[in-house]
Amino acid sequence: MENQVTSSAIGRTTEMAIIGGIHIGSNLAQAVIDAARDVLLTAVGGASKVGIAAEEAAAAIVRGAIRAASSTGEDVGMVTKSAVCGTIKAAAEVGGDVAKVAVAATQSAIAATGEIGADTSRAVEHAVNGALEAASDIGGNTARTISDVLSKSVRGAKDIINAPFH
Repeated sequence: MENQVTSSAIGRTTEMAIIGGIHIGSNLAQAVIDAARDVLLTAVGGASKVGIAAEEAAAAIVRGAIRAASSTGEDVGMVTKSAVCGTIKAAAEVGGDVAKVAVAATQSAIAATGEIGADTSRAVEHAVNGALEAASDIGGNTARTISDVLSKSVRGAKDIINAPFH
């Protein structure tokens, strides 16, 4: 029960941060990346099990971001991509397992998109692209690791990863 309460609070905090960014007219993509990063870093700060905390926080953050986009009429796809990207980058900063965070964030994006009645296949596309963008920014073998785990764990991800432009 405590994790559900915490996840709910994280999601609401993310929603409020993104809606605040929309109201002040900032670059929405960057505002979402920054909000996702800041909320995840705060959520896992002091956690004894950073990996699990990062996965749970990422899922809640992505869900909150999608709800914020839906409630304000913003581009859900762009927000999905940016939220997934921001959570993975933050997980890398705190030493979390970026591959597991990528899966948690992507699965949360699919679920949240379905909850708002939007196209879940597009959610997969946006979430995977956000994960790949984060992996590219992180560098090293991160792109291969995230690509491999998403291909095996998320239905439809392999097709997006293997598309000619990736």
